[in-house]
Amino acid sequence: MPDVRTPERPAAADQDGGPSASALLDFVRRTAADSALVASLPLDPEGRTWIRLNGPGGSEAWLIGWPPGTGTGWHDHGGSHGAFATASGELTEQSLTAQLPTEGWKTLELADDVDRQRTLSDGRGRAFGPHHVHQVLNLSGETHAVSVHAYYPPLPLMRRYSRNGPVLRLEAVEQPEEWT
Repeated sequence: MPDVRTPERPAAADQDGGPSASALLDFVRRTAADSALVASLPLDPEGRTWIRLNGPGGSEAWLIGWPPGTGTGWHDHGGSHGAFATASGELTEQSLTAQLPTEGWKTLELADDVDRQRTLSDGRGRAFGPHHVHQVLNLSGETHAVSVHAYYPPLPLMRRYSRNGPVLRLEAVEQPEEWT
């Protein structure tokens, strides 16, 4: 799919000159409010669809369609910070409050109090730091959801996890060429 350009405003910078998590949140909220852009995303009843966007300050951004009952599975963003906002429908984010080590483990037992859940409907979003582990779900049985996501620096990799109760297991490390 072709790249889509969205309007940019000057963004607050983080320590290395890239956009901060709050600047990314501002971007995804503004972009989620662009009804023409959101309507341009082809929706597939079988799987997620996406368009890559030009994010602010060299960030990576995506417009993503979520069929009913789909989700990401547990993952992190390879050390990038980011933000996402729901443009239409409703998404549920389940996340961990614990910072996980990034290397040297395959299985971790999580403490009882690390789970968080939030529901984001039209226009609502959230920012997150570089050690954020979560899964995003469209729990609706009948309605598509659409969201906008942005990451800085552009995703160097994503780690995929499985979860069985309190046990989190590293299953795969994906490289950017696997997402296009």
